[in-house]
Amino acid sequence: MAERSPRVYTIAAHRGFADALVAGLIPRHAHADYGLARLTLLLPSRRAIRTLTEAFIRAAGNSGGGGLLLPRMVAVGELDLDEALGPLLDPLGAADIPPAVDPVWRWLRLAEHLRAAEGEAAGQGAALLRRAEGHAQGLDRLLAEDILPERLLADDVIGIVGDCADHWREATRRFLTVQARWSAELAALGQVDPPTRRNLLFYHAAQAWRASPPADPVVAAGITGASPALAQLLRVISELPQGAVVLPDLDLALDDAVWEELGRAGMAPDPVAPPLERGDALAHPQYHLKLLLNRMGVNRGEVRPWHRAGLAAAPPARAQAISSLFLPPGPSASWAELPEAKRRLAGVRLLESANPAEEAQAIALLIRAALEQPEHRVALVTPDRGLAARVSAELQRWNIQADDSAGVPLSHAAAGRLALLLAEVLAEDAAPVPLIGLLSHPLVMAGEGRAAWLEQVRGLDLALRGPRPAPGLAAIALLREVVRQPALAAWWAGAGALLAPLLALSGGGAETSLAAQLDTLIDVAEALCGEALWAGADGRLLASTLEALRAAAQAAGTGLAPRELASVLRDRFDAVAVRPPWGGHPRVAIYGLLEARLARADLVICGGLVEGVWPGRAAPDPLLPPAVLRHLGVPTGEFRIGLAAHDLAGALGAPQVVLSWARRDAAGPVIPSRFVLRVQAMLGETLADKHREVAVGEWQRALNTVPLADAHPQPRPRPSAAQRRVAISATALDRLRSDPYQFYASAILGLRRLDALDAPPSPALKGTAVHEALRRWHGEGYPPHRLQVLTEEELDRLSAHPLMRALWRPRLVAALGWAEERVAELRAEGRVPVLAEAKGSIDWRGVTIHGRADRIDRLADGALAIIDYKTGAPPSGRMVQEGYALQLGTLGLIAREGGFAARGVAGEPVRFEYWSLSRDTKKDAFGYVSEPVLEGQKKTGLPRDRFLDQTAEFLDEALDNWILGDQPFTARLNPELGSYADYDQLMRLDEWFWRQDKAEEAP
Repeated sequence: MAERSPRVYTIAAHRGFADALVAGLIPRHAHADYGLARLTLLLPSRRAIRTLTEAFIRAAGNSGGGGLLLPRMVAVGELDLDEALGPLLDPLGAADIPPAVDPVWRWLRLAEHLRAAEGEAAGQGAALLRRAEGHAQGLDRLLAEDILPERLLADDVIGIVGDCADHWREATRRFLTVQARWSAELAALGQVDPPTRRNLLFYHAAQAWRASPPADPVVAAGITGASPALAQLLRVISELPQGAVVLPDLDLALDDAVWEELGRAGMAPDPVAPPLERGDALAHPQYHLKLLLNRMGVNRGEVRPWHRAGLAAAPPARAQAISSLFLPPGPSASWAELPEAKRRLAGVRLLESANPAEEAQAIALLIRAALEQPEHRVALVTPDRGLAARVSAELQRWNIQADDSAGVPLSHAAAGRLALLLAEVLAEDAAPVPLIGLLSHPLVMAGEGRAAWLEQVRGLDLALRGPRPAPGLAAIALLREVVRQPALAAWWAGAGALLAPLLALSGGGAETSLAAQLDTLIDVAEALCGEALWAGADGRLLASTLEALRAAAQAAGTGLAPRELASVLRDRFDAVAVRPPWGGHPRVAIYGLLEARLARADLVICGGLVEGVWPGRAAPDPLLPPAVLRHLGVPTGEFRIGLAAHDLAGALGAPQVVLSWARRDAAGPVIPSRFVLRVQAMLGETLADKHREVAVGEWQRALNTVPLADAHPQPRPRPSAAQRRVAISATALDRLRSDPYQFYASAILGLRRLDALDAPPSPALKGTAVHEALRRWHGEGYPPHRLQVLTEEELDRLSAHPLMRALWRPRLVAALGWAEERVAELRAEGRVPVLAEAKGSIDWRGVTIHGRADRIDRLADGALAIIDYKTGAPPSGRMVQEGYALQLGTLGLIAREGGFAARGVAGEPVRFEYWSLSRDTKKDAFGYVSEPVLEGQKKTGLPRDRFLDQTAEFLDEALDNWILGDQPFTARLNPELGSYADYDQLMRLDEWFWRQDKAEEAP
């Protein structure tokens, strides 16, 4: 092919790339003999193909003509580029290029090479595989720049590494060690890494087209990748007889001095000098385009502006303002000399919100307002997926389904979440939270039988409430709550059988075949969901992802501990997205930064403009020193900041633009993006105030302001006389007197607080273990040195975290050791325990009074002592004196009136003791006896001779007021007393407690 001057064009940001490109291609190539269909468009990504397709459709619709045959559009990143280009690329020549190794198989093999090179230090499971993924990314970064890893062994590179810190030298050594193993394996297979194959295809296409230009036109559009192989291909395309390269947003108006100030950008002054130098302005939005032009061998002066504009073009003055906005630090001093007309960003508004929730609502309101204008398109561009999700949710207020082109991670989709739940059930041995999440998943047992299935799942949910049971499926079958319900037990036998093959994999934590684990997971998933699991976009993506991983794991012979499967799958699922099908709102789109390139809308809202989000953090490469990468010509982390700046510059070309950011996120205050700060600095304070978006604030206030509701009255329910006649327990009497509403909710309404699934161990659980140990000790006749053994056994039975058991054990063992010694002393004095954990009841004025005594002793004179064990501090004497801690007195009344006679115990109680197992601060030891009796130097309590009579008076008062009377069960009648919060939501506490002066009596 004879030398021709390159045909390289650029479309300015304000012209709208996709529509402007189509507006120029159609008249040039749409001839009667299917000319447009003969055109081949090389585009940067699949998303760009979709964007150009939409632009062609819009152009055809606006022209009023007939149908339109679209050109062949190919994404340059495809590994099967030779097949995509078809006859344009000689398949026989391309067949000589080695095939690319499967990326998943490579990932698994790199993990094995890391383990072989470093041993146990390499890690294991998901952590090892994450390291392998990082190694693959670092390798791809080198190969994309056409740099073989062996280049790191050259003398010049070794010299640079030798001057680096120790950790960089060690990281480089590890990288080369693993890479040597991988290169040997790859060579034996006759395959190459994916970036290498892509480069070889680029070189082959360049060579073939240079020797024999295609008969049909070829145009490369929107490509900004600057790899050497791609740059060479673009150079050849620009010289084809019917070829052209169209770049996005190259600033032709930028001063030549500023262009030179951007740095070398791949053009070293001599062969030994590095192509990139430390002073290069990698963060500038034009830097990557300069790098591309330099590698193409094209001078900026040879680039011509595209001759057409798009449908949604902005004023031409916007391009000059964008150019000024991103000037390097030195030239940006000229802002002070620019007249206001050249600093103004007409059509650009600044929106600052207090937090992400407020920002999302403001953006949704702007979108809704823009849709009032016929045919206007709106796009939200943001790299913040959380903000995108919030905006999508806000738009549902108006039944607007945005076209979120970035999709959702597979881990968040229904099918992906089911697979993760299965892996979590395996990893946690059927722990309650993942188990209930799995069994209640909407894909499980979908169909006619789902209602009956869910009914049993709810029963199992209630049975599993509280601390975690023992691991495994069999332990659930033995739960008391399951055994007591035959229907639930029978259902669980069938459901457990479906899960049994999966749980059979978890044995001892040893590594087993990853492929076998995935086979079992797939079988169990199909048993639960049937073929419906694979339906839909998420199901198809799940099927392909699992199959690719299973096949690669089988080929690589990868082993994995079953408990690590959930973490591995989550990492894989997070890396792939379920793209939404066509059918969202035709005029509302949500783009990530990659998806937004080449797209255009009448209103573009750039959201999440804060540091660390847009632009992202310029994290250094963890594998190789920055000095080495710079020497080799590999762009470092700041290069991505330049790409983010170019994305913003492209978005600023829309007719109407809103730049949005929040002052804080969930973690705390944040810094506005450096791009926002540049905009504000260039505008100046006065102009910046004029660019503020203020209308949306008024809309938000109107939307969010609601009239203040009247104070909810303090609840005072008055049930009927028949409803009031309920039994009263010894502990419920305290609740009835202190907070009647709580008694009403528990005893009359029969409501109980539900524990959480996998609830943390509570003091109540500890108390249960203590009481059970003491009961067993009493049943054995109080043998010496036995209580400690029983305590150890009960602690071991607890479904509590080992850490909690370790914290409880020494305290309880010490306290119960004291209790054992104290009982032995009392028995020696003639005081004998006669009952433990005994229930008793009496009829008191027609009302059943009942309770459970922790222990009752008979004194030497035949009188009784009532003992209540406390693992914490006992109630104070004042609480007993005021009638709010009457448990001991109530149990004493039951004993005196013969409530324990059926157990062979009757008599007059004269001692009322709390045996606390907490620390005695006076003796600095665990365990002490406290008696709330007013005698000696005590100032509070009840007199011993009046203890039971005063308790009876308190009981009668409670019966007269609430059980036999008609007093309301007032919520928080005594707010100064400590109270349980079990029924705070039921009583709507927060709605009236702080405004009791406005409360009215409830009807």
